[in-house]
Amino acid sequence: MIFAAMLLTSGMAMAQDDPTIMTINGEPVSRSEFEYSYNKNNTEGVIDKKTVDEYVDLFVIYKLKVAEAESQQLDTLSSFKKEFVGYRDQQVLPSFITDEDVETEAKEYYQRTYDAIGENGILDASHILLRLAQDATDEQKAAVKERADSVYAALKAGADFAELATRLSEDPGSARNGGKLPKFVKGQMVKEFEDMAFSLNPGDTSEPFTSAFGYHIIRMNGRESLQPYDSIRAQIVNYLEQRGVRSVLVERKLKQMVDDSNGAETREALIAKRIEEKEAEDPDLKYLIKEYHDGLLLFEVSNRMVWEKASKDATGLANYFKKNKKKYKWDAPRFKGIAYHVKEAGDVQAVKDCIKKVPFSQWAERLRETFNNDGPIRIRVEKGIFKQGDNKLIDRDEFHVAGTQVTTLKDFPIDATFGRLIKAPEEYEDVKGLVVSDYQDELEKAWIDTLRKKYPVVINKDVLSTVNKH
Repeated sequence: MIFAAMLLTSGMAMAQDDPTIMTINGEPVSRSEFEYSYNKNNTEGVIDKKTVDEYVDLFVIYKLKVAEAESQQLDTLSSFKKEFVGYRDQQVLPSFITDEDVETEAKEYYQRTYDAIGENGILDASHILLRLAQDATDEQKAAVKERADSVYAALKAGADFAELATRLSEDPGSARNGGKLPKFVKGQMVKEFEDMAFSLNPGDTSEPFTSAFGYHIIRMNGRESLQPYDSIRAQIVNYLEQRGVRSVLVERKLKQMVDDSNGAETREALIAKRIEEKEAEDPDLKYLIKEYHDGLLLFEVSNRMVWEKASKDATGLANYFKKNKKKYKWDAPRFKGIAYHVKEAGDVQAVKDCIKKVPFSQWAERLRETFNNDGPIRIRVEKGIFKQGDNKLIDRDEFHVAGTQVTTLKDFPIDATFGRLIKAPEEYEDVKGLVVSDYQDELEKAWIDTLRKKYPVVINKDVLSTVNKH
């Protein structure tokens, strides 16, 4: 009884330390979760900072949308699960290894490299290449061989290798540097080149020999061993980090832990335990993961209920525009039409005839099909709702702005316009961006009203008053 009472008292103390600040559809929200969200979104750098009371309604709306997403079972979608689990796991996977693990891997990588290279296995060499095509005739082969022998004879007579490489080598990359190649080890060059290079001592010059590229002459400048680990440690670690060594080590560690458990553990169970441990250590991590979870749901449900719905609802947009037409008046007329440029005079009228009886929204497609579909492009077109100043050709020919200079397109020297001046938008497409945005706002408000009625919200005012004050 005493033990049970101690547990009960402990539980009550924890609840008092982090009391429920509100319930939404019966689900409690702790003060610490609200504080995490409030403090994160109201830092010193935020322009539109909110008081706690002002933030409450924004937070409630956020939670109502998440509740609706869960009601629609959007959290069961495979796409949601994949993205959320990927993010969640990424928060804790690095904790399975340490910097010492990376250091050990770097040392092992160094040792493997050292063993593969061996003593004096890094070569510093220059070469002269005289290219020979794979399908070269016997006559061409003989000519290139004669050139290579001539170059080799000049080198034996004391000619400067770098000067000859710069002037004669047909490997442009190394020729610019007097034939000097980047330092290399075994496995980086074609076999014929590698075999010859590794047979040379510092200061040696090879006789001409062939590879798939043509004739080479190599000058061995020097041979080196791998630098001590400490002197290149940073380069090795950086190289491994760039290639995702930590992810590799984590997966290796998890596999080892699963194997060591003799079937008692799975990768997923180990990660779940680590998440629980880390969240207990750092409540902010818990809320960061929850924030991502809820944010994914919020985006998906908002897209379905408002954003995508509004953009695809042509009837709704048209009706909204019709009811709110006065909102979209212009301070000056606009030109609704096209400015176009053609190669031949006959196409000026042909363009007009093509779209004269076609809805404005279909002009671009009709013109493309008629004039620019297959063969050479016959016209260049700019289509839209233009105000004065948007297009010089329209300014000159439709708004009759004195002194407007129009630059003629080089390959399309004949300019023309087609359309008409309108005093105000005639259909929602004329101001589609504005209408879609306003229609989304209307859908959003109606949706929120529905959510408020559907999901009960209870705010604990006493707890709210203690936010950031306990």
